[in-house]
Amino acid sequence: MQSPPSLTSTEPSSATIAIFAGDGVGSEVAAEARKVLDAVATRYGHAFLYQLLPIGGIAIDTHDTPLRDQDVETARAADACLLGAVGGPKWDNPASSIRPEQGLLRIRKSLGLYANLRPVRVLDSLVDATPIKPEVLMGTDLLVVRELTGGIYFGRPSRQWRERRGRAAVDTLVYREYEIERIARLAFDLARTRKGTVTSVDKANVLSSSRLWRSVVSDVGADYPDIRLEHMLVDAMTMKLIQQPSAYDVIVTENMFGDILTDEASVLGGSIGLLPSASLGALQASGKRAGLYEPIHGSAPDIAGTGKANPAGMILSAAMMLRMSLGLDREATEVEQAVVDTIALGITTPDLRGGTATTSSFGDEVATRISET
Repeated sequence: MQSPPSLTSTEPSSATIAIFAGDGVGSEVAAEARKVLDAVATRYGHAFLYQLLPIGGIAIDTHDTPLRDQDVETARAADACLLGAVGGPKWDNPASSIRPEQGLLRIRKSLGLYANLRPVRVLDSLVDATPIKPEVLMGTDLLVVRELTGGIYFGRPSRQWRERRGRAAVDTLVYREYEIERIARLAFDLARTRKGTVTSVDKANVLSSSRLWRSVVSDVGADYPDIRLEHMLVDAMTMKLIQQPSAYDVIVTENMFGDILTDEASVLGGSIGLLPSASLGALQASGKRAGLYEPIHGSAPDIAGTGKANPAGMILSAAMMLRMSLGLDREATEVEQAVVDTIALGITTPDLRGGTATTSSFGDEVATRISET
């Protein structure tokens, strides 16, 4: 899976990794990612120190807050962070002022993580595992670059109230030029390492914020004459993503559109359990980036504790962490290949063709492949 260029190390290294396992299946898939990372550490002589931190519903239950101040500081001091999932029906009271998702939004904001990268690749062994025709899926390998700190999720005011004719609510969508420019530049830089095309998704025919988005992205595109830029309305993109997924390379879009489009794109690969993501901050002088790495699936409380959760997305998120925050490109590639090879052998969890592997046995297989490489 193609990712941003990284500082590559061939020497044994040490790193501190903060793990926010979270809720539902989060702790189960996080355990498998750690199992695979341990296999990497053993094989290459690295030393990974894990710090286990609460976030989301479990943090509310134990500390009355979805994310403690001290855990934010611990995450800041770590070399990278892994996250399982947050939320569940237990904390879904819409009248509550404290919600699990607030912890996730806060950690992203606190770490300055402005870009969310979600690669979507259709494996040859799974091309017939979706409701979409195989000939449509063949060759699909795209990357969605989602702006992460602006937009309607963070806009103010955001509130509910009661009027004479009933209840009302407002959410505010705000974007600033610098927010759009930095995510656009990252998207163009990434396109230079891939197939050289950027598709910018907006709703410029309706929204003022999208008209600003389109204007700024076009200005940035002028600095990249080697990259082909196209603009597309989000409603058209939802259709094209299913009709012609292999036609796209790098897709850059705002926060809410990116959230929705990547969940739709999960159908392309066969299961939402396969998709990893990386939330990145600014490039540091060392060539590394602060990052929070997580699968895009939710906490799936209905299967928590059953061993049915697919840990592939979490393991692949750990691979992205190895590459982009720790500079271990070779190790990341081996983890990715181990996942691909495991699936190609037909070893899958129930979400893929009704597979019989458990969360733990899938992780065992990937870890064993790394140890035997």
